[in-house]
Amino acid sequence: MTSLLDRDPAVLVLEDGTRYAGHAYGARGTTLGEVVFSTGMTGYQETLTDPSYAGQIVLQTAPHIGNTGVNAEDPESRRIWVAGYIVRDPSRVVSNWRADEPLDAALERDGIVGISGIDTRAVTRRIRSEGSMRGGVFSGDAAGIDPDEQLRIVVEAPEMSGRNLSGEVSVSVAAVTPAQGERIGNVAVIDLGIKQATVENLSRRGFEVHVLPQSATFAEVKAIDPVAVFYSNGPGDPAASGAHVELLQDVLRDGLPFFGICFGNQLLGRALGLGTYKLPFGHRGINQPVKDKLTGRVEITAHNHGFAVEAPIEGVFESPAGFGRVEVSHVGLNDDVVEGLRALDIPAFSVQYHPEAAGGPHDANYLFDRFRDLVADTLSKKDANA
Repeated sequence: MTSLLDRDPAVLVLEDGTRYAGHAYGARGTTLGEVVFSTGMTGYQETLTDPSYAGQIVLQTAPHIGNTGVNAEDPESRRIWVAGYIVRDPSRVVSNWRADEPLDAALERDGIVGISGIDTRAVTRRIRSEGSMRGGVFSGDAAGIDPDEQLRIVVEAPEMSGRNLSGEVSVSVAAVTPAQGERIGNVAVIDLGIKQATVENLSRRGFEVHVLPQSATFAEVKAIDPVAVFYSNGPGDPAASGAHVELLQDVLRDGLPFFGICFGNQLLGRALGLGTYKLPFGHRGINQPVKDKLTGRVEITAHNHGFAVEAPIEGVFESPAGFGRVEVSHVGLNDDVVEGLRALDIPAFSVQYHPEAAGGPHDANYLFDRFRDLVADTLSKKDANA
């Protein structure tokens, strides 16, 4: 690990030519990605290990990061996935009894290039006004590259629109987690970038959780004899995931209950025949207000999405793909973005946010109970008609 006191140079370069000079944090070198900001004031380890952030350079709006270090219990997946990391004031000491190592040591071990000591509020305001944009962090020797060359490297990097990143974050072989308590049956989870907290929540509801690679076919899904199918969160553009949409349409036609979160919500929208679009700067953080239209309750929720579903906020409408009646079930109160879908003629629903959010908030955790109840009701009807 390199000491924070070494103060190697670093620079953040945005595709519009804006530059922010600071200090190297984590690994040294060059990294490229879409620059986004997360408003969470806690849970940085969960953010870093969320596969949904693959391809993104994450800026923390909370100024002081790293004071609790990192540990082996809280990761959401097998590694850090962010493309790069931006913080204002990294902690020089670790002050938590659960910590195994400092945050910058973990960043360096996983090869995550970061920058510290810049005005993160200024960067956030620029993204909010101009929209998310590509950027690059150049640290150590790379900070000395000619500025025009640095900008050229940034603008030639791929944009997030049109990118399919599921194959980069998904498991390559299936993994099974036993059910806890009264067993309901097998749930086929398509891993598009799943978080461990999701697996644990499904297991606690009585599902034997079969996490399948994102390349799984409908035949492979049916081979585990599932009582339901689940699509996880994940990175990338839903418009670039045609195979996952086709698989989901097969699932819906088969009558299997379905629940999707985050990327899974966008893919349900596309499977139902709806469009998706890129948000100006996305929703990322753990303080997003969402209204559950079924109960009227307002929940504080955790988000990480740069794309959203196009659908009428009010009323019931017909699925353009022929799956019956559909309604928007949840709405974001900051900007009226679709935050959930519910099919009325088939057993399927989804939400755009994270009901499994480790570290909180836990307002939306009831959705796993809603899924369990939907599966139980579907199985009961099937037995009655047998």
